[in-house]
Amino acid sequence: MVSEPDKAAHGVRYQPDERPPWPLAVGLALQYSVLAIGGVVLTVAIVLRSAESTAAYLAWGAFGALLVSGVATILQARRVGRLGSGYVLMMGTSGAFIAVSVAALQQGGPGLLATLIIVSSLFQFLLAGRLSILRRILTPTVAGTVIMLIAVNVMPFLFDFMDNVPEGSGPLAAPVTVMATLVVTLGVMLKFSGPARLWGPLIGIVAGVIAASFFGVLDGGPVREAMWVGVPLAGWPGLGFDFGPAFWAILPAYTFVTLVGAIETIGDAVGIQKVSWRERRATDYRAVQGAVAADGFGNLLSGLFATVPNTTYSSSVSVVEITGIASRRVGVCIGIIFCVLAFLPKVTQVLLVIPDPVLGAYAMVIIAVLFMLGTRIVLQDGMDYRKATVVGFSFWVGVGCQSGQIPTDALAPFLQQLLSNGMTSGGLTALVLTAFMELTGPRHMRMQTELQVESLPKIQRFLEDFASRRGLGDGMANRLAHAAEETLLLLIGETEGENGRDTGRRRVRLTARPESGGAELEFLAGGTEGNIEDHLAVVGTHPVDTVEEHEFSLRLLRHLATSVQHHKYEDIDVVTVRVDPTA
Repeated sequence: MVSEPDKAAHGVRYQPDERPPWPLAVGLALQYSVLAIGGVVLTVAIVLRSAESTAAYLAWGAFGALLVSGVATILQARRVGRLGSGYVLMMGTSGAFIAVSVAALQQGGPGLLATLIIVSSLFQFLLAGRLSILRRILTPTVAGTVIMLIAVNVMPFLFDFMDNVPEGSGPLAAPVTVMATLVVTLGVMLKFSGPARLWGPLIGIVAGVIAASFFGVLDGGPVREAMWVGVPLAGWPGLGFDFGPAFWAILPAYTFVTLVGAIETIGDAVGIQKVSWRERRATDYRAVQGAVAADGFGNLLSGLFATVPNTTYSSSVSVVEITGIASRRVGVCIGIIFCVLAFLPKVTQVLLVIPDPVLGAYAMVIIAVLFMLGTRIVLQDGMDYRKATVVGFSFWVGVGCQSGQIPTDALAPFLQQLLSNGMTSGGLTALVLTAFMELTGPRHMRMQTELQVESLPKIQRFLEDFASRRGLGDGMANRLAHAAEETLLLLIGETEGENGRDTGRRRVRLTARPESGGAELEFLAGGTEGNIEDHLAVVGTHPVDTVEEHEFSLRLLRHLATSVQHHKYEDIDVVTVRVDPTA
């Protein structure tokens, strides 16, 4: 029997389609912006300083990152066509790109960085358009492993940051500054919860800067010299494309990280929907596709500006859940604030003069949290010994290649450069092992037919054959046939337009898979009007003695199935029905 729906988010004060007063929206947007601006600008500073870029290019990179983040945040809130989710999803520079972006700048400069970002953004557009097809390939096991390996790539030069102080500074300058930043940041994050916890990194940075000022490490000259209003055009590297050997060597790693960023965006787009409505709703994967497409558009702009790529900030979900305000108006205000700040160089320079030891300590905490995010993604769909083997083996392959402990001298120079990146080697290992498990796992059976009542006998024969071949028994075969019948009738009902007539002949593809003594039925059909999962949730709140005629199929399916998920994509609907013998 289908489990009870999740509790509604009764704490929601303003839903996405509602409009809070402007003072409330602007005030909340300012709080969001203060929390996020540090991450947006400091990630750029970490990347460009690690690559020993000029101060002018650093100023331009921060300007471009803020402007792109603002435009992308507005686009996420105010969906335009298939771009944007329609929810409050803050966009900002991504720490996942630190290692590969530093490598790009060191080997080819801003031209190579821009080329890699633009090309990888096209991959995100492709992913958004074909998300329904790739849903079984982009597994949490692969994504989580790559996220964990980001720490392996990034931490070595973050440790160098912690010891990087001007010549003549006292021997205690670096360690005291680092400890002040870490102690305050971790103290706030571990001691407090709710909104106060979100301020931990910002408070820690302030503490680190104060400590650094006592040792003469802080240089306020750039802040005094910066304009109040303007554009740092002197740092713009110009438009240029680099498709040399370094591009092809770094592209796989950059594509992997882009894939990881897209998966993170998918998770954020799913999460923000769960906290933005008062009543429970099934996840709308059209909004998820829009979020990934907007992420790709933001990265395309980042490439044109030759700055660090961006992604959605997971803190958007927690902040909306805490405040209960999910109005799109707030998202638009956040984006406008980011854009305004981009044209205030003096404000940006306040962040750019933060000493390297503070940045290193701050980034260490962020990367540590990112590592644990990877482990959480790996565990989100369960863990067995097969997945544990894939994650553990792939992770240590990445560590070995990154550290040089796994020899690659016998390989061609291109492969040496390719596999020396831990994310690439570890990610490729995870993909190969996951593909091996998928290919050697229990075989599924598939059929296609017309989406019409006359197809029921054909579907019944197909499921009888499936149950017989898998040894599921006659009782299970009957449960599968009845569950498939009710699902098909519901899909047929959803294809009818408002005037009650069928909107056109459609086909349906049915896939049956054995699953731990039961079976999973997956229906793929053209876009429908409603959502079966939403209807099941509503039916569950109605008393049995008030059943209407159109609810019989819903109630029967609710009784027969262990779980029902209806994912709506732009191009197709996917209904997954899990049936167990004791459901």
